[in-house]
Amino acid sequence: MSDYIVEMRNITKRFPGIVANDDVSIAVKKGEIFAILGENGAGKSTLMSILFGLYEPDAGEIFIRGNKVFLNSPNEASALNIGMVHQHFKLVSNYTIAENIVLGQEPVKRAFGIFPYVDVKAASAQIRELSKTYGLEVDPDKRIRDVNVSIQQRVEILKMLYREAEILIFDEPTALLTPQEIEFLLKIMEELRNGGKTIILITHKLEEIKKIAERFAVLRRGKMVAVLDVEKTTTQEMAELMVGRAISTELEKKPHSFGKEVLRIQNLTVKNEDKFEVVKNVSFSVKGGEVFAIAGVSGNGQVEIADTIAGLLTPHSGNIFLNGHEITQDSIRERTKKGIAYIPEDRQSYGITLDFPLGNNLAIKSYYREPFSKNGILNQESFEKYALKLIEKFDIRAANSFYTITRSMSGGNQQKAIVAREISQDAPLMVFVQPTRGLDIGAIDTIHRLILEERDMGKAILLISLELDEIMALADTIGIIYNGEILKISNAADLSTQEVGRYMMGVRQ
Repeated sequence: MSDYIVEMRNITKRFPGIVANDDVSIAVKKGEIFAILGENGAGKSTLMSILFGLYEPDAGEIFIRGNKVFLNSPNEASALNIGMVHQHFKLVSNYTIAENIVLGQEPVKRAFGIFPYVDVKAASAQIRELSKTYGLEVDPDKRIRDVNVSIQQRVEILKMLYREAEILIFDEPTALLTPQEIEFLLKIMEELRNGGKTIILITHKLEEIKKIAERFAVLRRGKMVAVLDVEKTTTQEMAELMVGRAISTELEKKPHSFGKEVLRIQNLTVKNEDKFEVVKNVSFSVKGGEVFAIAGVSGNGQVEIADTIAGLLTPHSGNIFLNGHEITQDSIRERTKKGIAYIPEDRQSYGITLDFPLGNNLAIKSYYREPFSKNGILNQESFEKYALKLIEKFDIRAANSFYTITRSMSGGNQQKAIVAREISQDAPLMVFVQPTRGLDIGAIDTIHRLILEERDMGKAILLISLELDEIMALADTIGIIYNGEILKISNAADLSTQEVGRYMMGVRQ
């Protein structure tokens, strides 16, 4: 009998123009938390997708509990008690949360003892109880299309917990959770491990690995470079193994004076589809050369503020001014032309068109202007030249360069493409919502430095992030939101992390 519950031996997986996994071997012990590290596009998700039956390897073997297996579908993986939380959600948008979670394992009853039907009421009650048990509260009767990204992430986690798999694969499970939710989820993982479950964790958050994992493997450009004990390795060593170079985590935020007011929000109120006020009479301004950060627990109205500024939502009342001119009723394109760059929270729904080539996505806000088009005729050469420049500058990993279908890229590289496009707009106002979500430590460092560069060039920056450390490192001014209201606006240097955290929980001082 093997000492390992999972063995992947000499796995190779090729896609057009790229070798995603190059002769990779890992062995995971029963009852351990085993972490997989690597840069965006290193092959981590591909490797785990092979273990979950989503891809077939071009070469190599898989052993589960010492027995060689052939995993041709997720159903076959599930039959072997393998579950997976995906980085990119696998949800049916017009189904309810409960229907998504129980899909394939629906509670069935028989009317009059003959006619089978799905007991939706029982499913909802079961999911409601399950979500409370794990501290991941959801409304089981809400449809996926009507909930935000954070709630969808919870549904993916609950979907696997509902199935009680023995081998649990978590692919970036905490990317959009609040610090409190992350702590709770890590405790849940520890309890699952203590109960005999085996967990394989893909994450870019090194501190999470230090807290709960026993061993970790590092992939770099598809190759396995190390398998080490977590306890004997520092986070700095982990980071350097991931990127293949030394990483400096020190950010130099130069003190400087702000310019004129670029953005002014005046008495903004936004209602959701249920006519409930999610943003309540919010006012603030952002000056040139200022990073104004909104700190808050997920779901307190900060994303709705950003979407309203970008034109994705219509305010119930209030006004938005850009460089002194009101833009409250302007279209999205008019706002873009007047100087708003926007990195949205949900990159796949609003940031990119997944089935477009990368080059088209990089030029999607500029295609109607010269040199990309003239007299309504697109200039393909200009598209390619522009895309190649951004791909190189921002280190976007894409198998077929300009022609890569964006859907085939890793989530982190999709994010880098959006950031590259928006920064290159040279807009006076830049709105960043979760700009480093799903990025590896090297890419996070790059994005942080780019934000500060834009600040130093006099751009007004509105930053919305669930990462309090990110806010404290980058912000000049912090506005703290709770239940749709801005409770406090203060110079970042005058606030401690603890004070910000208290306000985020609704404590008025």
